[in-house]
Amino acid sequence: MTKQTGKTPAGLNRRHLIMATACVVPLSVVACGGGGGGGVSTASAGGTSSSSSSSSSSSSSASGLYPNYNTSPLSANATGMTRTAAEIAAKIKLAINIGNTMEAMGGETGWGNPLITQALVNTYKALGFDAVRLPCAWDQYADKTTAKISGTWLDRVKTVVQYCINADLYVVLNIHWDGGWLEKHIDEASKDAVNAKQKAFWEQIATHLRDFDERLIFASANEPDAGTEANTKILLIYHQTFIDAVRATGGRNAYRTLVVQAPQTNTELAVSLWPGMPTDTTTNRLMFEVHYYAPSQFMIIDKDASWGKMFYYWGRDNHSTIEPDRNATHSEEPYVDQQMLAMKTHFIDKGIPVIIGEYGAWRKTQPLDMPKHNASVDFWNRYVTQQARANGAVPFFWDTGALIDRTTLAVKDQAMLDALLIGAGKK
Repeated sequence: MTKQTGKTPAGLNRRHLIMATACVVPLSVVACGGGGGGGVSTASAGGTSSSSSSSSSSSSSASGLYPNYNTSPLSANATGMTRTAAEIAAKIKLAINIGNTMEAMGGETGWGNPLITQALVNTYKALGFDAVRLPCAWDQYADKTTAKISGTWLDRVKTVVQYCINADLYVVLNIHWDGGWLEKHIDEASKDAVNAKQKAFWEQIATHLRDFDERLIFASANEPDAGTEANTKILLIYHQTFIDAVRATGGRNAYRTLVVQAPQTNTELAVSLWPGMPTDTTTNRLMFEVHYYAPSQFMIIDKDASWGKMFYYWGRDNHSTIEPDRNATHSEEPYVDQQMLAMKTHFIDKGIPVIIGEYGAWRKTQPLDMPKHNASVDFWNRYVTQQARANGAVPFFWDTGALIDRTTLAVKDQAMLDALLIGAGKK
């Protein structure tokens, strides 16, 4: 998700609403949340590129504004780094986000969640998750003049990554919303300043976490707001800088699997705008990320909008006769099938693993037909998980504490968890 500031009483975090109010496009596009499909892609296999961006152009535009933080590069080290991106993706059947935590403005507990503990991470593993995604902020911990990240914060992130490795979980660590310094500034005027910060941050992150094995995966951004061909070309430059910065630190980072995001992490824009993967000095170590929150009238908003009413009921067998005006009118099972197949056809079949970095449906309090509503939520979570897996994509459920209590470690919604596990073929 993009910027968030807590959860609404309906169980949705308010960041969903910020996204939704910005989305005034037709809901079939879901441009703020990651629905999508159609168009022609020229995506190439992981590790090669047909992109217009290049290593030299990204390096030149990223230099000069901040100090060089790649001060101790190491020789490449393949120890513990033998699996390709596709082989790693095949090992992850179901994953979860630790959301509203390390990306929270004001600190790890700033949005109401407790500090991440080893016990929490162990719980995810015991419940059947194979990986976690750590949305993470960096800019609020960095010097505004030099872009130097606090050593205390780097150490805290390293500790949490170690929790995941201790539990034998894969972990995807990104630069998340982070105040929007990258996500909302994918334009010509901002390009040089943003690219310089991207380079400085990833040199520091990659160096500090360089010794972890292949279970640690770095992700360039979160939901980069590139909605045009011109913006997407600039986004490719930011992604190229990320890859170059990580690789240049050497050691295990020379072989680490890295993730780049589609424009707006939208499945439709992934097909219609994406010009091809960035270049990489290491072959078969790149993944591609989209998010999936379609239809947003069911997934995101918690009040009616001028462009559409809330949906409470989703799926061919879950429409309500009590509130027929709240039945989904688009983006049901055939749309899920179409979008997941598009990811397979345009990326996975071409050797580029795809992660659904965020997705999920949550319960509302307003529906009059609660049995049908609850059935809709559970069915959406099961069906999207199932179709992602059937097409070879890796699903990362978005959770901010509604599924699993972060303090007691109790499962708060067993039916939802069961839906995810069944969809992933784990139950």
